[in-house]
Amino acid sequence: MKRIVFCLTVSLLAAACGGGGDFDASGTFEATEVTVSAEAAGRILWFMAGEGDRLTAGEQVGAIDSVQLELQKRQLERRLASVASSRPDIAKQAAALRERIARQRIECRRVENLLADGAATLKQRDDTRAQLKVLEGELEALLSTLGKSRTSIDENASAIDLEIAQLDDRLSKCRILSPVTGTVVARYAEPGELAAVGRPLMKVADLDHLFLRAYFTSDQLAQLRLGQQVTVTADFGGGSRYDYPGRVVWIASESEFTPKTIQTRDSRANLVYAVKIAVENDGRLKIGLYGEVRLAHDDLQTDNPQTGGRS
Repeated sequence: MKRIVFCLTVSLLAAACGGGGDFDASGTFEATEVTVSAEAAGRILWFMAGEGDRLTAGEQVGAIDSVQLELQKRQLERRLASVASSRPDIAKQAAALRERIARQRIECRRVENLLADGAATLKQRDDTRAQLKVLEGELEALLSTLGKSRTSIDENASAIDLEIAQLDDRLSKCRILSPVTGTVVARYAEPGELAAVGRPLMKVADLDHLFLRAYFTSDQLAQLRLGQQVTVTADFGGGSRYDYPGRVVWIASESEFTPKTIQTRDSRANLVYAVKIAVENDGRLKIGLYGEVRLAHDDLQTDNPQTGGRS
């Protein structure tokens, strides 16, 4: 009787420990991390992102000195205003000449009527016509000159507009923004320091959607497919373990040697394939936490009655 009680006690303890090595692969949790670097050079005026702060995509957390860029933009805006004021008003400048042409046409018709009545000569008619052609030629030349001048001025104004757009782009890069929604996991700069283009300022990670990078042997690949639902067990130590639903989102196309810190079902395997499993974080999971993966072996449950349930 004592022996039966002892065996039952051992069985219950084994069940409470989760079956020990009852897993198909193991790995550590990781997140999508983005290193935010400076896009402009200058002194950091303010920088409010602290480690642990949660940021939204596009949120400004700091600024780099942009006084010189602002002054350059103002100078270009003054140049643009000056160029715009020099644009010729073609209609007004040609109005006087058009009026002379209108009067000359009236004169030509008057001479034509006089010639019909015998009160004018052919020379008078030819002179008025020639004068009209001269005025029309002057108008055409004036319109051509004014048109070219206006086109040149418009092109200069367009070039200045492009320079202002370039400065606006450089000014926008003086703002330190978070490109993604996530949590600040590292901060590399402080206000008052000089920033150079490409210098890392902070690192933001999406802690709401973590990935378990686990390693499977080649004989397990037949059981894996993209989108497959699996069970991920996070080991918090001290016997604290929690199960999470996971989904296979990436399978390595090439094998690699087993990392020393990773355990597999077949410890004799030298080559393994990395697999990323997406897991929704409930706030407990942390980057670098150890986790295990269990696949659904429905076929094995049917064929092997000794398993007594899902492995």
